[in-house]
Amino acid sequence: MSDAARGHLAMLIFSALVAGSFSLGALAANEIAPTALNAVRFVLAACVLGVAVFASGAATRAAWESPWRYLVLGGFFALYFVLMFEGLKTAPPVSAAAVFTMTPIMTAFFGWLLLRQVTSGRMAFALAIGAAGALWVIFRADLAALLAFKIGIGELIYLIGCASHAVYVPLVRMLNRGESPLAFAFGTLIGGSVLLIAYGWPALQATEWAALPMVVWVTLGYITVFATAVTFVLVQYASLRLPGAKVMAYTYLVPSWVMLWEVTMGNGVPSGMILIGVALTVVALVMLLREEV
Repeated sequence: MSDAARGHLAMLIFSALVAGSFSLGALAANEIAPTALNAVRFVLAACVLGVAVFASGAATRAAWESPWRYLVLGGFFALYFVLMFEGLKTAPPVSAAAVFTMTPIMTAFFGWLLLRQVTSGRMAFALAIGAAGALWVIFRADLAALLAFKIGIGELIYLIGCASHAVYVPLVRMLNRGESPLAFAFGTLIGGSVLLIAYGWPALQATEWAALPMVVWVTLGYITVFATAVTFVLVQYASLRLPGAKVMAYTYLVPSWVMLWEVTMGNGVPSGMILIGVALTVVALVMLLREEV
């Protein structure tokens, strides 16, 4: 399997894990301050990933040179997660997922701005097909619901978060100096933890941890291990092997994965019309898997 193919596989797994954050995050968003939740999340994820880093010998001395890089990367990724949960306080999950599909286009722009990565016409066409399929799934094949879509304050907050996520992807390639994805992700988590603790200290102190409902702890456990530690490594790994636009193109699969999460949680089986959107996202990904001519 080529490096590029492994990068695509990493992002396929990433999209499935991220989808769980939407399903669980919507349940916990109003139960705890986003800064407090994500500060604990980053610290715990750093501990989990740190064990793997030191056990594998990836924590070389060279990996810790210019630590400012980890503060920059950790800051952008922490901002994304905080604003995601802040937006979910008022934005319906469906609307938030619709905003999320704008990330690949923003990533293509920042990839060009920072790395001069050029998005070909065929790739742009594939991204457009993926966006159409994702929106079809998000709005459950209801054209009236799509046309009635309005951007609220929660969606605008999350849009800023998605822009932060989009900047993060090309920055990984720009700031990486040959460090392994595991060590680089660990450094990023430490940087994000420092910033979140500093900024979110009042919220951490004000949170009544013993009184939090079980859904918060379940969500915290999931996003710590799967949606933070694991996805950090996957994005770092893929970003070193694929253009930023291709990396974030996998966000178009998230609505389809969310659909499967909802089925698993007993929220009903989608209609056949919705599967048209799933098919479109698959077509887009097949186009992106092909090498550029």
